[in-house]
Amino acid sequence: MIVPVLTWVVGSHVLGPYSRGTEVHNNAFALLADFYVGLFSGYLVFWVVALGPYLFFLLIRILLGVLRRTAPKAAPDG
Repeated sequence: MIVPVLTWVVGSHVLGPYSRGTEVHNNAFALLADFYVGLFSGYLVFWVVALGPYLFFLLIRILLGVLRRTAPKAAPDG
């Protein structure tokens, strides 16, 4: 998963090391382990992170399709 790793990279630079409760884990594997536990536990926030990029690009494709259908057609030259 790219999004959790990017979250860890940015968060560790901006906020400091990743911690799980009182334990400090300064690596991406601890975040990934917690991420997968959250996915398999069915927590919505983890599914939003996992599916967010896909849903974003799907929304863009839908909007572009709607715009193409509603765009005025050019008159043929002739």
